[in-house]
Amino acid sequence: MNERGVDPSAPAGEGTVPRRGRQRRARHAPVVLVVMAAGSALAFALLDGGGRGEDGGQAGELPPRTAPVTRGTLKDAQREDGELGYGSTAGAVSRVAGTLTAVPSAGAEVIRGRALFTVDDQPVTLMYGSMPAYRALKAGTEGKDVEQLEKNLDALGYGGFTVDREYTTGTAAAVGQWQEDLGLTETGVVDLGRVVFADGAVRVDGVSAAKGEQTAPGQEVLTYTGTTKVVSVDLDPGDQRLAEEDAAVGVVLPDGREVGGVIDKVSTVIEEGDGPDEQAQTKIRLVVKLKGAKAVKAAAAFDLGAVGVDFTAGEREGVLTVPVAALLTLAESGFGVEVVEGSTSRYVPVTTGLFADGRVEITGDGITEGLKVGMPK
Repeated sequence: MNERGVDPSAPAGEGTVPRRGRQRRARHAPVVLVVMAAGSALAFALLDGGGRGEDGGQAGELPPRTAPVTRGTLKDAQREDGELGYGSTAGAVSRVAGTLTAVPSAGAEVIRGRALFTVDDQPVTLMYGSMPAYRALKAGTEGKDVEQLEKNLDALGYGGFTVDREYTTGTAAAVGQWQEDLGLTETGVVDLGRVVFADGAVRVDGVSAAKGEQTAPGQEVLTYTGTTKVVSVDLDPGDQRLAEEDAAVGVVLPDGREVGGVIDKVSTVIEEGDGPDEQAQTKIRLVVKLKGAKAVKAAAAFDLGAVGVDFTAGEREGVLTVPVAALLTLAESGFGVEVVEGSTSRYVPVTTGLFADGRVEITGDGITEGLKVGMPK
């Protein structure tokens, strides 16, 4: 027996005394071990401070109860609330002054090349792209916004130019043709405010200004979303592990049907408190696309609705597991379990893996299925 209370003759990896362990009840108060691991909830293992370890790890007093080491599939999964709809909302503002002469109704869908609204009987046209319009485009202009415009002209069937970052005379000629087809003056210049860029086709979510009202630069005319049904989910920061782009999820529709989905976008948002005394909260916002024609068809029955979203952050098949409460923290560092064999017990270091459903994957010398490990009261 050495000065640390460990029998040097004990087999390697066994007989290690739990840190602040169970040697003298009078000198050691109970210790609560808090185990934190990715994908796990807080798990508590109570060290009872009882008279163990006097003989180098052999228990003088057996644990109050035991649990078997079992083999099976461990799955870190959880369900979160989500909302079926059309995703986040954006606003379309007028960049020109005048009178609104046409405004779409809520629910209307607008595609590339069509008017989103009209001012003084001239259309403000929807085109696709991630960069917002911020200047007039004319011959000699160069930049990403020029290339974005040319991609749309090409998609609409206009030619005579190379799709690149340079606004050439060929681009101007194509713009003039496009303007003629819209009934506009053929200037070859795209004035600021005559085009609105969005990621794709849009669905009008709400109308902020009515037909006949005056509009001014910067005034919102309508709000819009995408046209594809998606599921929005807000997660707490502690569930960040679930927020993996392209990860598969399950979606439970309002009528109970289960369909597949995939995480399309992940972003961090700050939600303001409802009142002056409520603090802002950080959320991980996910956009989930429905997967497959069957899922899309099933979701089409609902305009909006509350859904459940099933996440699987990790899964391990055919692994050995014990209840998380069976873990002990060892004096030599790391974790272990107390293996109970008949009327004796010994401490065995283990390596932990996945945590889920109150259990933990373990590996270690001599750890086999059916072995009994000590549990707290």
